[in-house]
Amino acid sequence: MRPSDRTPEQLRAVTLETGVNRYAEGSCLVSFGHTKVLVTASVEENVPGWMRGKGAGWVTAEYGMLPRATHTRGRREAAAGKQTGRTQEIQRLIGRSLRAVVDLKALGERQVLIDCDVIQADGGTRTASITGAWVAMATALNYLRAEGVMKVDPILDQVAAVSCGIFADTPVLDLDYEEDSNAEADGNFVLTGSGTIVEIQATGEKRGFSRPEFDRLFQLAELGCNDLFALQRAAVAAAAAR
Repeated sequence: MRPSDRTPEQLRAVTLETGVNRYAEGSCLVSFGHTKVLVTASVEENVPGWMRGKGAGWVTAEYGMLPRATHTRGRREAAAGKQTGRTQEIQRLIGRSLRAVVDLKALGERQVLIDCDVIQADGGTRTASITGAWVAMATALNYLRAEGVMKVDPILDQVAAVSCGIFADTPVLDLDYEEDSNAEADGNFVLTGSGTIVEIQATGEKRGFSRPEFDRLFQLAELGCNDLFALQRAAVAAAAAR
């Protein structure tokens, strides 16, 4: 049995609450167990300078952790004057994941800026951010279409992410911090609703892992993401009904 008393193929309790920020075009408070991330989607009627005149838009993301998101207080990166390599890597991953399911031409010359602020971290902050970011982006673009700003939905597919790893020699889904910090191997899987792969990050932390073990991790990721896709659809539908 896992430390959280979950079965190997069981997600933590996941919630996707929309409309949590009154000012952003789209927002989502995503919880994977004790991991909580506030995601906002802001739409600006401009694009980065290098994209001007190309008739296409852009989707980008920023990621950060509040000082007491973890067991001990962390220093704000703004106070240090620079972002860590981990932060830069995660926010680039979030941006890539969202752009993979957006028709940038249909978006027009505007950009969607995603802000992911980790309120509380218990493992899987990047996967929670990606899953909640899609909801925030979808609600923002639905709002623009309802207001007549856009006529075509530029979102081509859903995208969600989940962690999987080998804990106590057992492949498990959705690692919390206790499992993640003691896993023999772990990975982050970013998948689309149509079943394609956007990105897989997998590492042997304490030992290498076999092809059968990887295949089981991927199978678990597919099962987990299918549940996340259903939760995403329900969250966006609920937001549209308000």
